[in-house]
Amino acid sequence: MKNRKFQKRLNFALQGLRVAWRSEKSLRTQVWIGVAAVLLLLLLQPELFWWAIVTLTIALVLAAELFNTALEHLADHLHPDEHPRIKIVKDCAAAGVLVLSLGAVVIGLLALISVL
Repeated sequence: MKNRKFQKRLNFALQGLRVAWRSEKSLRTQVWIGVAAVLLLLLLQPELFWWAIVTLTIALVLAAELFNTALEHLADHLHPDEHPRIKIVKDCAAAGVLVLSLGAVVIGLLALISVL
């Protein structure tokens, strides 16, 4: 995959988004939460700083969801049966998404407080 043209690499990334969108309800949920956050920003018109922070946070949560999805697919492919160590890997990846999501909630609340 290295040294391929940008368009080809972009197509790989878009295919990854399509697969994750179709297979992961949590990603779809996070996308809709992100859309709601952007709509709230449009309504409240906070300072540009808050737009940047909230947008970055949305991107980080979605990226974490995508990394978690990739890790789960790889783990399931390499070891389709339940295994305690694979469970730890998958649980820790999910915990990473949870921690980032909780941080996003705090950032969202701070943005709301700053506008109100």
